[in-house]
Amino acid sequence: MPIKEGVLAPDFELPDQDGQLRKLSDYRGKPVVLYFYPKDDTPGCTAEACSFRDDYHLYKQAGVEILGVSPDTVKKHTKFRTKYDLPFTLLADEGHKVCELYEVWGPKKFMGRAYTGVYRTTFLIGADGQVVKVFENVKPAGHSQEVLAALK
Repeated sequence: MPIKEGVLAPDFELPDQDGQLRKLSDYRGKPVVLYFYPKDDTPGCTAEACSFRDDYHLYKQAGVEILGVSPDTVKKHTKFRTKYDLPFTLLADEGHKVCELYEVWGPKKFMGRAYTGVYRTTFLIGADGQVVKVFENVKPAGHSQEVLAALK
């Protein structure tokens, strides 16, 4: 089970797509959409990222920061962000320590194959750092609209 609503979101530090270290606490004072996804440039992850991109102006109007987290490398994040013109920050969790901290890392199955990976999960974090809403088992298409609806 991932971290629950009503608790302080655990702080962490990860490199962004440019290799710059970012802390979650650096965003205190603004609401944050912290979304965990399995892998750059795959169909579902691309659909999810592009839906956030397409609605980005609405998040900006609301003063909300978007942070995408996956176990991909800084270099892969740079390519992914450039290829799809993503205007928000992607964080590289190569050792999946933050995924584990947020309890979104574990056993998965795909086409009969068992492996360990990221559970597609989004945390809406208030300006005070508290987890306001947790979206589990996210469906990439339309997820951005679901998050925007929760902001109202």
